[in-house]
Amino acid sequence: MMVISMIYAKMIKKIKWVNIIMTIIVFCIIIRLGYSQFISYEELSLKATESWQRGFPLEAARGKIYDSQHKVLVDNLTTSSLIVVPSQVKDPVNTAYHLARILECDEKKLLEKIKKKVSVERIQPEGRQLGEEKAYQIDRLKLPGVYLVQDTLRYYPHKNYLAQTLGFVGIDNQGLIGLELKYDQYLSGVNGSINYYMNAKSQNINIYPADYIYPTNGMDIELTIDTRVQDVVERELNNAYKTYNPDSILALAMNPKNGEVLAMCSKPDYDPNDYKHADSEVYNRNLPIWKSYEPGSTFKIITFSSALNEKLFDMDKDTYYDKGYEIVKGARIKSWKKGGHGLQTFREVLQNSSNPGFVEIGRRLGKDKLYNYIQNFGLTKKTGIDLTGESSGIMFSYDNFNEVEQATVAFGQGISITPIQLVRAVCACVNGGYLYKPYIVKQIMNSKTHEVVVENKKELVRKVISEDTSRKVRDALEGVVTDGGGKNAYIDGYRIGGKTGTAQRAINGTYAGNGYILSFIGIAPIDDPEIVLYLAMDNPKNCVQYGGTTAAPIARKILVDVLPALGVKKVTSQREKAYVWTDTKTYSVENYIGLTKKEVRSENYQFEFLGSGNYVIDQLPRVGEKIEEGQKVKIMLGDKNS
Repeated sequence: MMVISMIYAKMIKKIKWVNIIMTIIVFCIIIRLGYSQFISYEELSLKATESWQRGFPLEAARGKIYDSQHKVLVDNLTTSSLIVVPSQVKDPVNTAYHLARILECDEKKLLEKIKKKVSVERIQPEGRQLGEEKAYQIDRLKLPGVYLVQDTLRYYPHKNYLAQTLGFVGIDNQGLIGLELKYDQYLSGVNGSINYYMNAKSQNINIYPADYIYPTNGMDIELTIDTRVQDVVERELNNAYKTYNPDSILALAMNPKNGEVLAMCSKPDYDPNDYKHADSEVYNRNLPIWKSYEPGSTFKIITFSSALNEKLFDMDKDTYYDKGYEIVKGARIKSWKKGGHGLQTFREVLQNSSNPGFVEIGRRLGKDKLYNYIQNFGLTKKTGIDLTGESSGIMFSYDNFNEVEQATVAFGQGISITPIQLVRAVCACVNGGYLYKPYIVKQIMNSKTHEVVVENKKELVRKVISEDTSRKVRDALEGVVTDGGGKNAYIDGYRIGGKTGTAQRAINGTYAGNGYILSFIGIAPIDDPEIVLYLAMDNPKNCVQYGGTTAAPIARKILVDVLPALGVKKVTSQREKAYVWTDTKTYSVENYIGLTKKEVRSENYQFEFLGSGNYVIDQLPRVGEKIEEGQKVKIMLGDKNS
């Protein structure tokens, strides 16, 4: 009996401990439940919904790119992309088979993506930015777990137009080159998504509505590029590229008053819509800012301006005798004209592009001053333009800048610079002496509100020469076009200044045996410059190898159309062009309106009569305009009272 009592007492004790332990466990559960329900509810609920959530991405559109006249240069197209929810795909093999046929891709690789252990798989690159036909074919299949979502495709509506400058984007709409890369942080938007809620069996959980997070589009960009200029430049460079078949051809136009780039173009080019099939050497090299070479005689503007600023000569009173060569440290530096140009004023030294004459100007400047002016004109450093891929050029170090180097650099040989360095420096020569930092993006705007977020303005680097020197330089450059080697750029009614260039091509540090870089830099109107235009052709074929003969006429064609487009008015008086026997003569057209048909006559040009009647009611060209010898004046006939 006593034994039984002891056993019973022990059982009662164990039961008490069990009760205590159970009470503690229940108490902990209650505390835990209370904590979950009242304290960590939001956190746990968020984790749960996240595990149920399936996000379908929505691509944000990149910002558009406009020219200065608000013409769209780069746009976006709405398109579709393919995503897969692997847990919803009932037959992966069959799904991969059908999709691979439409997407024209590897079926095995596609199957691997479909069978991934992920909530949502984006099929890329083969399923990105699908065309309408492919998207329609996929939609018709109604395959479980296969979805089409909104995407955007970068679109360059003008194809090769401004291609190297604009650049392009990759399959993920990220800028890879050009302005697309430089301003990617502004152009890129923030992607959105459509979020659905599904259980472990990929069935919709109806108690949670779908979330739609709207994408935020990128910012728009307005360039300084003026399509009124760019259109003409593109047209003429395309024509010249076909006609002369150069290794390359480029053009750059800048507003000398503020450093804005008005046009930038180079050939060969490519279509950014199809950059994958383009030559990487073409799209990676924006020649106006990348190509570095000896500028030749166009550089003489810099030397001439520097010497004028130092008052080393009076360009109309002081003279230099060009005997055909100069000897510098035993090196014979020849004139392009056999026997030289004889006695010249220094204005004529520039007009005739006399190399020996510029050797003398270099001597007068001396090593220190010439070297300092080259630096002050910004020719030894990058300009800092807001584009990727700019080069800095090559210049002798000061210690290696001796007499021979000093002599050759004075006329543009032995120094290597980029077109944009040269154009910016020439702008400073003709705009009053102000060296500006060039730029191509005018402003960045909110794509919805059009509010300006960033605005670029002219930035003065330094003043290089005086206003008076700049005025004299403009006067001298006008003389190059009226009386010197730039006569083929002369335009009736517009005062043009400029300088030609014919430079030897350097390949791997030595001069090539054949072919030249032919160039012309023009300033218009010369009394109040609105545009500085530079054009250069590398190794053109089937033409006279002189910048004045081949490059200047192309520049003239560009300026003939560009100046009226920019609102530059014709002048009634300008310097007459000095004619030589090879030039085509021009004549001023007389007034024939109101005369009878029999009274219309001229010894200098012929006529083409249009319409019926006996009286002249209109004519082309207008009164006072110039007509070249051999061309006809069009006469419109009608009744006297019409």
